[in-house]
Amino acid sequence: MKKTALIILALFMGISLAAQNNIPRPEYPRPQFERTEWMNLNGTWTYTFDMPNSGLERGLNASQGFEGKITVPFCPESELSGVGHKDFIYSMWYQRKVSVPSSWDGRKVLIHFGGVDWYCALYVNGSLAGRHWGGSASFEFDITRFVKAGEEANLVLKVEDNTRSRLQPGGKQSERLNSYGCQYTRITGIWQTVWMEAVAPAGLKAAYVKPDLDNSRFIVEPSFFSLDGQTLSVKVLDEGKVISSASVKASSVTSISLPIKKVKTWSPDSPFLYDIEYVVTDKDGNTIDKVTSYAGMRKIHIEGNRIYLNNKPVFLRLVLDQGFYPDGIWTAPSDEALKNDILMSQAVGFNGARLHQKVFEERFHYWADKLGYLTWGESSSWGFDVNREDATRNFVTEWQEIVVRDRNHPSIIGWTPFNETWARNKGNEGGRVHDRMVMDVYTMTHNLDYRPVNDVSGGYHVITDLWSYHDYNQDAEGLRKDLTLKGDGTVPTYDKNEECPYDGQPYFLDEYGGIKWVIEQYAANTWGYGQGPKSLDEFYDRIKGLTDTILSFDYISGFCYTQLTDVEQEQNGIYTYDRKAKFDAARLKAILGQDPEWAK
Repeated sequence: MKKTALIILALFMGISLAAQNNIPRPEYPRPQFERTEWMNLNGTWTYTFDMPNSGLERGLNASQGFEGKITVPFCPESELSGVGHKDFIYSMWYQRKVSVPSSWDGRKVLIHFGGVDWYCALYVNGSLAGRHWGGSASFEFDITRFVKAGEEANLVLKVEDNTRSRLQPGGKQSERLNSYGCQYTRITGIWQTVWMEAVAPAGLKAAYVKPDLDNSRFIVEPSFFSLDGQTLSVKVLDEGKVISSASVKASSVTSISLPIKKVKTWSPDSPFLYDIEYVVTDKDGNTIDKVTSYAGMRKIHIEGNRIYLNNKPVFLRLVLDQGFYPDGIWTAPSDEALKNDILMSQAVGFNGARLHQKVFEERFHYWADKLGYLTWGESSSWGFDVNREDATRNFVTEWQEIVVRDRNHPSIIGWTPFNETWARNKGNEGGRVHDRMVMDVYTMTHNLDYRPVNDVSGGYHVITDLWSYHDYNQDAEGLRKDLTLKGDGTVPTYDKNEECPYDGQPYFLDEYGGIKWVIEQYAANTWGYGQGPKSLDEFYDRIKGLTDTILSFDYISGFCYTQLTDVEQEQNGIYTYDRKAKFDAARLKAILGQDPEWAK
């Protein structure tokens, strides 16, 4: 059976009802770890703002409904939410009721939130069921003790969000009333799918899948909600045919090796994905849990100053993608919109993206896996003070959750925890909190995953596997001078007194271009980098000159053009904010789709 058919069959129970009821974003939100018994909780919730943050004292945790109505999963600042409140929202409450199917009796009932910005507390039938800190990480609450199968549960979610506090990561969310520069409309509260599922008490909690191309195998490291003598069976399928399988007794140290004969690799040219089935059986051999997934067999590693994909050097032709939408802000209006952003990027010659200052939803990574699109996973690190230990505490916890959620996606080939930490204190005694944080996050990321880490995109580098540099010089000859190696062979860096020494890492110009070209004025404060060209021919000449200059330097292993789409007043995208074409795709592909000789 074709993979698409398998997906449709697996999802039928979950999304058919959602589709019939016109629930927004009805698709299964976690396609790499999929169960059939789930309930999409998107759609109409009631809400109220709580600016003085006194709602708990007023008993709002037990509310049976608020006066306002909001469409989840869209944030209240967005038009798609039906609210469109653009001012600061320091606290708000959501409410809805949900019926727990009687068939879920005896199983754990989990409620999942794809993303809630920034702090939240869930109350079920008036009782506190869980709390979470971090606006970009997905999480779940076990609400089994608060609900009964076959009965209705009242869900109330309290949200707090203080973009101005300098204590929480927020990415490109404006700390001023209005958008300006490269700071855009804020988001608050729920901004990804909310959903509920039933799972056996001893079911599969997670599975970390590591592709081992050199030894032709997948290594699976599972974890369970509890241990009760159960057995885990794993199958790897190629177009419906089982090609590898294994069964093991569940334990806290279980690891499974699944050898693959005649390996099919995953790459942009051939993004082949193997299907995976997990089945958990109890001591009597009864099936208690079943999860479907997929994986790509690909290797990513560094040799010298090159990054290698499947043991071949690869040149990264990336585009900066900030993942903003005019009507949904951080939330794509549809699953198709996520897919189309990738297709638009590929159409003009990019083989991947730097996902910039936002943690993209799992459905985006799914489409990147399907379409063969290389990405660097990045946090929404801007907004918190890198010199405050209480602020760094908030970042570290959230980043850990992000890496663990996304580490199975073959399309992600590197991690970028931070971007341009220019606010780092300088001097002999300065920067200690920042530098220690970067070192800790680098080490933690490597402990969680095998991919290379670009510690800080742009600077200041502290300890890094990849060296990234930003240069928005709009003149090709000026860019050439910037990038020309010094007499001693030293590569361009920001500040040798503040950064770690360059040690031969793969070198990327991971921000350049940003050429302003406006076909529809979005705002009075519209801008782009440098002076915009006066004609289309001048635009093409400029982007070609800049790109060809980068390609002429053998030491550079990739570039990232700013950016895929306009975002509000920053109108330097390849496409408009509402995804209209600004340029001839074929002409751009001839410029941006080039590889240097060593990567051909």
